[in-house]
Amino acid sequence: MKQFDRRDFLKSSAAAALAGSSSFGVLSRALAADPINFFAWSAGVDQVKSHISAFEAKTGLKVAYANAPWAQYRDTLVTKFVGGAPLDVLWVSDSWLPEWAEAGWLAPIDGYRELTKYNAEVDDFSTKSMTYKGKQYGLTYYTDYMGFFYDEQMLKKAGISAPPKTWDEVVQQSLKIKKAGLSEYPMMLSMARETWLIEFISAMVFSHGGRLVDDTGVAVMDDRRKGAREALTWVVDAVNKHKIVSPACVEIGELNGLKAFSSGQHAFAMLGRYRVRTLNDPKQSQIAGRVKQGLMPAGPNGSHATVGWNRFYGLTASAAKNKAKAADAVKFIEWFGGKADGKYAFQKLMFMDVGAGFAVKPLFKDPEIIKTYSQYSDIKMYERQQALARKKDVVSPWFGEWDEVNGTAWQAAILGKSSVNDALKRSADTWNKLRRRS
Repeated sequence: MKQFDRRDFLKSSAAAALAGSSSFGVLSRALAADPINFFAWSAGVDQVKSHISAFEAKTGLKVAYANAPWAQYRDTLVTKFVGGAPLDVLWVSDSWLPEWAEAGWLAPIDGYRELTKYNAEVDDFSTKSMTYKGKQYGLTYYTDYMGFFYDEQMLKKAGISAPPKTWDEVVQQSLKIKKAGLSEYPMMLSMARETWLIEFISAMVFSHGGRLVDDTGVAVMDDRRKGAREALTWVVDAVNKHKIVSPACVEIGELNGLKAFSSGQHAFAMLGRYRVRTLNDPKQSQIAGRVKQGLMPAGPNGSHATVGWNRFYGLTASAAKNKAKAADAVKFIEWFGGKADGKYAFQKLMFMDVGAGFAVKPLFKDPEIIKTYSQYSDIKMYERQQALARKKDVVSPWFGEWDEVNGTAWQAAILGKSSVNDALKRSADTWNKLRRRS
C-alpha cells in the first residue's frame, strides 16, 4: 500500500476503528481479569518480559504482551486499529505520531500528572518529539541521535592532532588523509533510500544552521538563507569535486556504512550514536579502540546541532475512554517510561544489556552507566552532543509520501542529474502541495 493510499485509508477508517475498539472494550473490560494489552516491536524482548514480570508482581495486574518485527510493525498496527483489536499501550515511533494522532488512535497524556512530571528530567528534544499540536502523547523509553565519529589512529598517521570542528575542516582533513594514501574516500556517508536517510539529511541541514520546515509548517528547504542549500551543496561537492565521499553513497545504507567504517576503510562517519559500542568491540570491528566521537561539524553559518529520534510508550484512545483501564495503563507506562520503585529501571536495563540510548538526564550520572560506557566511549561527549540534538522538523501525516520525493531529489543532485536548486525546489513544492491537500 503506497503512503498516499495509507494516509487516506487512515482518515476514512478512523471512526470505524474507534467504534470497533470501543465496542470491544464495553464487553471485555467489564471483566475483572481483563489484562493490559501491550504491543511492541520485537526488540529487547527478554528485557521487556523481565520488566513486565516485575510489574505484575508489584501491582497484581496482568499484561498481555505481543510484538511484531520492526519492518512489519506499522502496517500490523494499522490493521489492528482498524479491526478493533484490543490495544491499550504500545510502542510508538516519533515518525508516526502525527498520522496516528490524526486518526484518533492515540490519546494525549497531558491530564496524567504522574506521567508528565518526568518531563523535568528528560531532554527537551525528546519531549518535543512526543508532542503534536501542543499535546504530549507518551513517555520515552529510548532515544538517540546522529553522531560524528572518527578513526583516531588514521588521523594521527596523517599528522592530524584533533578531529574537525567544521565541515570545511572535514574537507581539508579528508584531502590530507586521501593524499597520504590512507583512504580513498575518507568520509563515510550513507545516502541510500531507506528509513535512515532523513536522519542523515536532517543532521547535515541542522549542523549547517538550516531547517527543512519552519515553525508554521511551511517548507523552507529551498530558501537560500535556511541552510539546506549549503548542506546539500557540501555533499554534492564532497562526492564530485573533492572526491572524499564515494559516489556509491547513494547505494549505501546505514548498516553497510557501519560495516565499511568498522573495516578501516574510512576516517570519518556519521552513524547512530549507539553504534560506537559495535565500532569499539574487537569481536565486531577491525578498528576497535580507535573510534572516538566528536561533535557534529558545523557549517559556515551553523553549529554542532544534530538530529535526534525518539521511541515512546503511547496510550491508545480506546484505553483512555475507560477510566479503570486508563488508570492501569498509566501505571504500566510509568513503570516502563518513568520510574519503577523510584528508579529509571527500564531505560537503564536497556542501556546496560543492549546499549540503547536514553533521554532521562539523571542516568548520565549513574556510576554503573558511566563505568560501562567508559569501556568503549566518552559519556561526557555523549551527553554534550545529545544536549544539542533537535527533533526532525518534517514529521507530519504526509511525511512518508514527501520523504520518497525528497530522498530521490537529494540523490539526483548528488549524482549530477539535477542541480542543487532544482532538487530543493522539487522537495519544497512537494511538501507544500501535500500540506495544502491535507
